[in-house]
Amino acid sequence: MRPTLFELFGEGFPSYFTMLFVGFFVCTWITAKLGEKRGIDPSRIVDLGFFSLIMAVVGSRLGHVLFDGFFLDYVNLCLDPEKVVWPFDARRCAENGGRWDVLTSTCHPAERDCLAWAAVWRGGLTYYGGLALAVPFAARFFRKHGIPVWRGVDTIAIVLPLGVAFGRLGCFLAGCCFGEITDSPLGMSFPPYSPASDKHAALGHLPSAGLPSLPVYPTQLFELSGCVAIFLYLWLVRMKRPRFDGWITIESLGLYAVLRFGLEFIRDDERGIYFGMSTSQWLSIAVLVFCVWLYAKRKPSRAEEQPA
Repeated sequence: MRPTLFELFGEGFPSYFTMLFVGFFVCTWITAKLGEKRGIDPSRIVDLGFFSLIMAVVGSRLGHVLFDGFFLDYVNLCLDPEKVVWPFDARRCAENGGRWDVLTSTCHPAERDCLAWAAVWRGGLTYYGGLALAVPFAARFFRKHGIPVWRGVDTIAIVLPLGVAFGRLGCFLAGCCFGEITDSPLGMSFPPYSPASDKHAALGHLPSAGLPSLPVYPTQLFELSGCVAIFLYLWLVRMKRPRFDGWITIESLGLYAVLRFGLEFIRDDERGIYFGMSTSQWLSIAVLVFCVWLYAKRKPSRAEEQPA
């Protein structure tokens, strides 16, 4: 775990956001190269990349604020910080600018912050929220510039899982998105004052705060590995034999939805839970339904279909 990847001129660069931006530049370059092979002007891909980055960050942040179970916290941070409880001990509370309540042994924000919901650099981004804004924007962009929409969207869909993989590497370095406690050989302990350590201390699983977490599933690395596998499959296998325009998009979204749905069962970080399933699981189901609908809509007749 390394929340701050490096410092430059006294300013720390958060690992999560650094990896997001590295992933953005790498994925934009790869997408431009793939687009050129598929008859798309690479400069258009680069232009789209910068605008899509803005849309993705806005959408992913809104998804976190509205659906990850923190909406009331953001409201209370602005209106009544006493209702917000941070999972810190007294020392960590002071380090993070909080106010320690001696009577209840809880940490609260010391001041109101009505813009906390917009502080994307603090983390708190959702994949599906970014997807919901970025993909429609990309489709409109392709249509506006005379690029076949499904050819363009398919090109992005090939590289999309790789972008998620970079994000999950950032999550691992930041210590967020960790899994449930396990005695499996795959378990991994995160350092003192990591998100996992703070949660385990708050739940009484540790004798005191400031200790390494209990072993947990490194779900960030599981998702990273799965996303890289999806990317390699789409790039090396499916791109050469797409059954029809839109097929790559269906597989990219569908495979990720299955991966994410399964991993959510062993994730244990704070996020929204509705009717026994996480926000991401419900959204994964919605994405799979959309993939089925898109398949039925896009599937050509047997005579027109390309061999798989």
